[in-house]
This record gives sequence, C-alpha cells and structure tokens, in this order.
Amino acid sequence: MTKTVLYAEKLYDNDSVEREVFGPDVRVVWRNVSSLAQLEDKDCLDVDGLMVMRHAVPADQIARFPNLACVVRMGVGYDKVDRVAAAARKVTVCNVPDYGTTEVADHALALALSLRRGIVLHLEAQRRPQAAPWAYIRDPLLKRNGVQTFGIVGLGRIGTAAALRAKAFQFRVVVYDPYMPNGTELGVGVERVHSLEALMEQTDTLSIHAPLTPETRGMISRAMLERMPKGGVLVNTARGPIVDVDAVAELLKRGHLAGVGLDVLPVEPPVEPIPELLRAYRAREPWCEGRLIITPHSAYFTPEAWNDTRLKAAETMRAALLGPRPQNVITPEMF
Repeated sequence: MTKTVLYAEKLYDNDSVEREVFGPDVRVVWRNVSSLAQLEDKDCLDVDGLMVMRHAVPADQIARFPNLACVVRMGVGYDKVDRVAAAARKVTVCNVPDYGTTEVADHALALALSLRRGIVLHLEAQRRPQAAPWAYIRDPLLKRNGVQTFGIVGLGRIGTAAALRAKAFQFRVVVYDPYMPNGTELGVGVERVHSLEALMEQTDTLSIHAPLTPETRGMISRAMLERMPKGGVLVNTARGPIVDVDAVAELLKRGHLAGVGLDVLPVEPPVEPIPELLRAYRAREPWCEGRLIITPHSAYFTPEAWNDTRLKAAETMRAALLGPRPQNVITPEMF
C-alpha cells in the first residue's frame, strides 16, 4: 500500500531527492504553511508521515492526523514535538541527529575562540569613529587556552566533536553528562564530573550541547553561572531555554562573565519584548560591545549540512514507514 508523507514547509525548489529516496511506494505532498494549524483538514486525512523543520507539533495538531504513524523532525532538537501525545497515539517520533554535527561544533569553538582571543573585542575597538590605540587590550577575556578548563554540558555527537576540537586547541576539557555510559570519557580523552556544580566551579569557558528537556530547561541558571570563576565565557549552540538569558545579561554587565556567544535564544525568532541581552547587543551598548556575539540559530548551516538534512530526513521517514526498521527514534526515556 502506498504511504503518504506531508511536508508542511516548502523548503526546496524541487522534489528530486525525495522522489529518489521514497520511490514509487510513497506519495509526497507539499504544503507551505506558517503553522500546522493552517493546514486544511483534507490535507491531514491520509497522511502517514509528517515532516517538520520549524513547525511545532502540539497534541491538538497530532489529533488532526487519523492515520499518522511517524513524525520526523528535520533537525537534531525534538522539543517542539509533543512526544507524550505522540506516544499515546502510537506515533513514532524521529529526528536527524547527524546532519550538522561538525558545523555546530565548529561554530561553538569559533564563538569561544573569537571571544577568548579578543578578536571581537579588538574588532569593535578598531572600528570606532575614534579608533583605540594600535595596541593589545588587557582584558579578562584574553587567556591562554592551555591554562583554561573548557567545560562541556552534554557529550553526545556534537559535544564529542566540540570536545575533540577544544583538546586540539590545548584546553583542558571536562564534561558533565549524567546519561553518558561509564568510560565514554576515556575514549574521547576528557575528564568527567558527576554534578553540574562541579563542572561550573572549575570551568573558564562553558559550551552547552544538551537537548532541551524538562530536566535541562533553565539548568544554566543565575546560581549556576555565579559558580563559574569570574571572567568566564559562556557559549550556547544548543537550545535557548536551557540558559537564563536575563541572568547572563546581568552577569555580563557586572563583569562576572567576560564574554558570551549565543546561537540560540529562548524565543525564536525574537518577539517583543526582546531579552535585555539582545536589546543591548543591537544598541551596541558599551558593556556588551566586543564581549557578546549573537548568531540567528545558524550554527548548523552550510550548504552541505542543508542537503544532508534533506536526504537523511527522507531516509529516516522511509525506514519508519517501510522498514526494515525505524532509525533515530526518540524513545520515552528521552523525554
């Protein structure tokens, strides 16, 4: 029996990749709506597989698809899918965990190094209308890699790739991941701690690589950030709600944090009232100039990664609907 897969966003100029992966056994339907609520009921009736990238998939929308068997989130994060509602309907939820691993790890290290080497600090100082003196700047941001501890929250695919890059730049790398099997750190060649508090207290540069779950939401709180040694750097290329950005703004403004690099924010795209951190960044206020880098959730992007997402998502959907077995399944234990 032919299966039907619905793409709710028009992401590509043609369907050549999808036709090649799915073959004659899958009918692909394309729509281009800003949210699933805008789909017509008739579009939902025969759908076996739902592909989403930017859209949320709440319980009330899952209920509109009577034949739904699988949702594939075309990316790593799956926090926008109501997995509990999906599980209640016996709908398999999958992600694409391996499409932008190297890009995100590269981006995290690029943010950290751009801050720690003072590149952004000097950039801003030298392009002012009245340029700064032609000389280095003494600042807590600048610190030799080899005397720093690079702390990582989450040693999954991206966290591991970031750890290996940080090691190559001579950082001492320490990781916190309560779900990491024993001994994993030995294979990567890093140190492990068993509490977030222990990680924060010895971390000079922190990089977050955890999924957004009820457990990780807000875990990088004001209290946790204050445990970092003064002059620390925070980098987040994971999910915005993991970090208290209001606390980040306060700690950066008073100098406890020396630098911050964010690829993600709690609400994306930002809406009014925007976080104080973003407002000050756009206003180029002195306390964040040269110390703050914000990129628009773009860490994953290269043309190659974009193409990987498309191909791997289609392969994941085909495996879930047609076999031989599902892959990249988000299990209830991951909720």
